Amino acid sequence: MKGGLSEFFAMGGYALYVWGSFGATALLMIAEPLLLRQRRKAALQRISRLVRIKSEQQS
Repeated sequence: MKGGLSEFFAMGGYALYVWGSFGATALLMIAEPLLLRQRRKAALQRISRLVRIKSEQQS
């Protein structure tokens, strides 16, 4: 590398923008599956509750 490792990480003066964008993207890629798992669990609980209520009404 011609300018060295420190120049690579400085990104020609755009390091804050580049690394900030990279960090935000990485954070969102980690958060999305966690949030999706939480929403799925809540939906399954609602379905279970509705099925239980429906079976109680039929009895």
